[in-house]
Amino acid sequence: MAKLFCGIDWAEHHHDVAVVDGSGVRVAKARITNDAAGLRTLLELLAEVGDHPGEPIPVAIEKPHGLLVASLRVTGRKVFAINPCAVSRYRGRHGMAGKKSDEQDALTLANILRTDMAAHRPLPADSDLARAITVLARAQQDAVWDRIQLGQRIRSLLHDYYAAGLEAFAHLRNGGVTKAEARVILALAPTPARAATLTRGQIRAALKRAGRARHVEQDVERLHQIFRAEHMRVPRPVEQAMGHQLTALLGQLEATCTAEQDLATAVGQAFTQHPDAAIIISFPGVGPLVGARILAELGDDRTRFADARGLKAYAGSAPVTRASGRSLHIMNRKVKNDRLAAAGYVWAFAALRPSPGARAHYDRRRNADDPHTAALRHLFNRLIGCLYHCLQARKTYDETTAFPPRLAAAA
Repeated sequence: MAKLFCGIDWAEHHHDVAVVDGSGVRVAKARITNDAAGLRTLLELLAEVGDHPGEPIPVAIEKPHGLLVASLRVTGRKVFAINPCAVSRYRGRHGMAGKKSDEQDALTLANILRTDMAAHRPLPADSDLARAITVLARAQQDAVWDRIQLGQRIRSLLHDYYAAGLEAFAHLRNGGVTKAEARVILALAPTPARAATLTRGQIRAALKRAGRARHVEQDVERLHQIFRAEHMRVPRPVEQAMGHQLTALLGQLEATCTAEQDLATAVGQAFTQHPDAAIIISFPGVGPLVGARILAELGDDRTRFADARGLKAYAGSAPVTRASGRSLHIMNRKVKNDRLAAAGYVWAFAALRPSPGARAHYDRRRNADDPHTAALRHLFNRLIGCLYHCLQARKTYDETTAFPPRLAAAA
């Protein structure tokens, strides 16, 4: 039977489908709806042209997730998520006029598999639990990023009209406006005028609502003096308007902080149920949350990466070499999994204290004139290579294997 390839141009309400044979001849095409009836039409179309369980027709689509993709994966076929930028470049093979249509894009996707399937990787066959951890870990990471962004917006707003609010929480990390005590105080007094009227009792009660138990009286007195001190002020109507804006932002921040905590609990519970969790958290510097983020991006399909080098490139820890003639440049990898790279930075930094080998590796890179971030990236590169081998061999982390004494001595 001739080899067949399917391309699907995804859209919100409908999808264009094209099936080609090994010579590039289109043997079927259709436009299906984005519902169960459309999926049934697609499967019937594939069955008519030769699809069967023993050799399911591979599918190329620009979207890596969603109901259609999940339904196709259930059938056991390989699904390839092709980047839209790559599709646009392949489109130029078939014409220079720059024309585009949904039907033509489906045909282009099918031909990508026909000519270059070996250059693309199918979506990994992760377990349902691993995919659930991916959803939760990414949502929790998004909530963290949202909290940071809202904190920056609030700080920017306070700079414009509320100098006392900035001074009150400047001692806390990153300005402190996202901390519970700052959120409670600012919600109680969103304007300098309101803050100046706060009594010591009100400040004390607000700090206790935020969970403060130590040095409360010292902070009560300090905040009381700051709010009563003289500061530059904007006109009162403008101040009140900005106070309303601050209240709105604080409401968003409160919801984001709650979501972040709830998602952290959920992802921690799911992560501990996964069989890879014990291996991942055996590494120094990896706790349940960072471990869940790492597992979320690696998945549990052992065939996803051919070797540790592929995983390092995916994580962005391996450098890129560009050589042409006498020119040779070694650069940081820009195209990578940003979420895994972010988790790797936290992992490498946290590993410096509990792991003597990691510390020696970092110090060696620093002594070689690497900046802090580059030294951590080198350390992450080594750690994730160790993780790859531990997951393949089903073994937990061993310090002497990861950083042999001779290497530690050389460092």
